[in-house]
Amino acid sequence: MGSVSAHRDRWGAIAWLLTLQFFLVEAVVVLQHDGPYSRADDLISALGVATSAGHVLMNASFVVQGLLIAAGTALLRPRLLGGGGRVAPALLAAAAIGVLLVGLFPQDSRPTLHEAGAGLYLVGGGLGLIALAYAVRPRSELLGTTLALLGVVGAAMTVFFVAGITGFLGEGGTERAAAYVLPIGLALAGAGLWRLGRTEPERAGRPSRRERRRAEAAERAERVRERDAALEAAARPAEPTRATAPAGDADDFDPDDPWGSSRRR
Repeated sequence: MGSVSAHRDRWGAIAWLLTLQFFLVEAVVVLQHDGPYSRADDLISALGVATSAGHVLMNASFVVQGLLIAAGTALLRPRLLGGGGRVAPALLAAAAIGVLLVGLFPQDSRPTLHEAGAGLYLVGGGLGLIALAYAVRPRSELLGTTLALLGVVGAAMTVFFVAGITGFLGEGGTERAAAYVLPIGLALAGAGLWRLGRTEPERAGRPSRRERRRAEAAERAERVRERDAALEAAARPAEPTRATAPAGDADDFDPDDPWGSSRRR
């Protein structure tokens, strides 16, 4: 059973790591593009239209990207915990379907389906990374926090792109800021989950980092209480007893002294 899980983790991680192929293919197609092409001003979809020299390669990359996202999600699903583990696969599946539609229906052939696919990818990608962050954070706070930040950036850039707020990065730059976060996040998540799957059996029975911090905090608080109790005891004045009363009182007692204290009378 453990061997099966290890194989799932390995192949799921490889699938998500291979989503980085998009950046390599895009760079190659940009170099093949006829005429000037600006990543800041021109959309990614322009590389997939029939007039682009590398449109076949670009659209194939979109299709492969969708298959890789879906395969990695299916294989790594058992490693995702909590509510995020239930929501993330659905959102990532939407992103996978979206980029698949983008590749199968280029912008110059079926623009409606192409734009619907692009929308699914961008929305599913940003929100999917946020859900994925919650699903992996119980196992790795660093990985969860990184994925959450990428998801927030992707979701915000998607809103800016749809709303036409593209003056700072340009239309193409804003779209890329919204789209690039998913392959980056999936590659990090795949590598992280694969590593965690290999090291967790070795750490079985040992307290987690969070548990160690709680134990250390409890120990520090106990030491502080003991110190405060010791200081309070040292500062409290000792009560005099008969044994410690000054011995000179009995010797100085004079029954004929009119100024003697009432105790002595």
